[in-house]
Amino acid sequence: MKLYHVIESQQFDRGLLEEVLFPLAREMERIVEEGGSNILAGKRMISCFYERSGRTRAAFEIAMDMLGGKVVFSTEHASEFSGGTEGEILEDTIRFLCRFRPDVIVLRYHEEDGAKTASEFSSVPIINAGDRTGQHPTRALIDLYTIQQRLGKIDGLSIAMVGDLSRGRTARSLSYLLGKFSDVRIFFISPESAKMRDDIKEYLARHNIVFQEGNDLREIAPRVDVIYQTQTKRPRALLLERYGQAKGFYVVDQEVLDLMKKDAIVMHPLPRGDEITFDVDADQRAVYLREQADSSLVIPMALLKMILA
Repeated sequence: MKLYHVIESQQFDRGLLEEVLFPLAREMERIVEEGGSNILAGKRMISCFYERSGRTRAAFEIAMDMLGGKVVFSTEHASEFSGGTEGEILEDTIRFLCRFRPDVIVLRYHEEDGAKTASEFSSVPIINAGDRTGQHPTRALIDLYTIQQRLGKIDGLSIAMVGDLSRGRTARSLSYLLGKFSDVRIFFISPESAKMRDDIKEYLARHNIVFQEGNDLREIAPRVDVIYQTQTKRPRALLLERYGQAKGFYVVDQEVLDLMKKDAIVMHPLPRGDEITFDVDADQRAVYLREQADSSLVIPMALLKMILA
């Protein structure tokens, strides 16, 4: 099953995830162990980021190299192009880049629906590497694969999503993917001023996914299989501390670890602020610097192969 654009989580059905993407990711794990492949020899990628990114940009560029392809242009300062400072529209930028004959463009944009807009004007596949507070489907695929690999299933799991959920594109995208599975229960833990937006809750209700909202992670920690902690950028964090509950209600620390199941896991899409204390890192249930990091390479590799091979 061949992909073209990767724009939003909703485009992935369960069959595509379990029968194609996940097995292909496991194949990519073998290729990584062997030091690489030439599957995408002769293929060319443009990496165009309007917002700074360390992990996502590196993951796709290393994935392309690992498969024998070439990154022909890369920037994380696309908004500072001469055209950008003069108000050049995204449509013109994408049309122009396509004239250079890339085979795929990985795009991070600073406004919602940027990747969707780009796909309407691009002559080559667009991969959405995050669009402001909209979606980040590749990150969600990485996280879903990590859950499946570590816990052996997705059906029947209980997941706590914690933090600034109103602006959290990774939590939004992961929620869409979880809606493809059965008997999943989601707990949205956030201050009142940062609750998950209604479009996600309506989507989950339509797909018979049970969800519950709360504001104290300590009450939910003993009941869940996954704690998915999210980043709150510093200016926003100060605002939430001022108008929300005490930040300790949303932090993963030793107290929360002691409440968790022995086989539960702690996840974070990174970068991390003070929402997970450093003493959590050594616990084997913390997967954000281990399994999640490994998945961050093999899922982009799998997506690139699905699109380009």
